[in-house]
Formats: sequence, structure tokens, C-alpha cells
Amino acid sequence: MKPTVYNVSVTWDDDTHVWVAIADDIPLALEGGSYDALIERVKVATPEILEMNSKPSSPISLRFTSDRLVTSG
Repeated sequence: MKPTVYNVSVTWDDDTHVWVAIADDIPLALEGGSYDALIERVKVATPEILEMNSKPSSPISLRFTSDRLVTSG
């Protein structure tokens, strides 16, 4: 069986100094102080959220895309 792919957008919030992950199809919105820690939180939370919303939880794949705007000077 081919896995369902969920797209997760990860963005740096410079005002609060956290990474924010959003996936409308799951639905999911989480934040974390480090990128890697946030990815792990998403991996753990996603199956639980899908189950609570009666969506198939297995097999799944997560595609992470990230964006960080940095201004210098």
C-alpha cells in the first residue's frame, strides 16, 4: 500500500524565536525551540492526531518544507 503523504510547512518566527510547524490536512500546529526537536514532535503527534480525527494513520509519510527569512545589517 502506498503511504499517504502529508505536507508540513515549517517556518521560523523571529518575533517569538521558535520554529512553527503547520499541516492543514492533519490538522496540526506545533512549535519548538529547535528545528530537529520540532520535527520529532511532529513525527510523534501526527499518528495521534490522525487517529483522533478518524483519518487513516498508517502508512504515512511526512514531507517537511522550511522557510527562514534572515535580515542582515
